[in-house]
Amino acid sequence: MKNLLGSGEAAAPLSSVDAYAQWAAHYPPHAHNALMQAEEACMLALLPDMTGQTVLDLAGGTGRYGHIAMQRGAARVICTDNSIDMLAHNALDTRIGADMDALPMRPACMDGIICALAIGHLKRVDAAMQEIARVLRPGGWALVSDFHPYAYMNGARRTFTGSDGRAREVEHYVHALSSVINVGHDAGLRLEAVREPGVPDAVAPPAMRGKPVVVAYRFAKP
Repeated sequence: MKNLLGSGEAAAPLSSVDAYAQWAAHYPPHAHNALMQAEEACMLALLPDMTGQTVLDLAGGTGRYGHIAMQRGAARVICTDNSIDMLAHNALDTRIGADMDALPMRPACMDGIICALAIGHLKRVDAAMQEIARVLRPGGWALVSDFHPYAYMNGARRTFTGSDGRAREVEHYVHALSSVINVGHDAGLRLEAVREPGVPDAVAPPAMRGKPVVVAYRFAKP
C-alpha cells in the first residue's frame, strides 16, 4: 500500500482491491508513515484555497484528504473509491463506490479534485485523467500524487503487513512523469506545478537518501 520502501521480500503482489480489503479495518485516515508524511506535506503546499468549494477526494479510501478539505473550508466533499471495505471505514458524509476511470458524476461538477497515491494502481492513466478533466469545472484544479518511478526502479515496493504478520506487496504500475503530464495535457488539463519530495535520510534506505519517493502534480482546467 503506502508503507515506505519495502524491499520486495513480500509474496506475489495482491490486487489493490484485495489488498485494501485486508487492510481497511486498520487503515487510519491520516499520514501514518514517512512516505505519506512527505507526500502530504508536499500536497498541502500545493493546495489552493478551498473555501466554499465542492471537492472530490478521488480514490480517497478512508478519507484522509476529504477530512483535510473539510477542515480547510470546503463546502462539500465527495469521496469515491473502488474499495467498499475502505469506504466502510470512512466517516465522510458522501461516499461513492466507483472506479477512477468511470465516475458516476455529471460533467463540470467539481471545483477541485485530490487523487493521492492511487494512479499507480492503474495499468494506464489515460481514462482516469480524462475523467478528472471531465468532472472539473473550468477554472478548477486537480492535485495528483504517485509513488515515484525512481523509488520503484531502485527496489522500493508498496507493502503492508497482513493479519498473519507477513509483508504483502500491492500491485503497482510505473508511470513516467512525462507520461502523466502528457496524458493530462491531452485530456485538457494545464500543468501548473510538479514536486518530487523524498523522506528524511534517517528513515530512507541508503539507495534512496536524497532521492524522491513521491511525485505530486498540480493541474488546472482552463
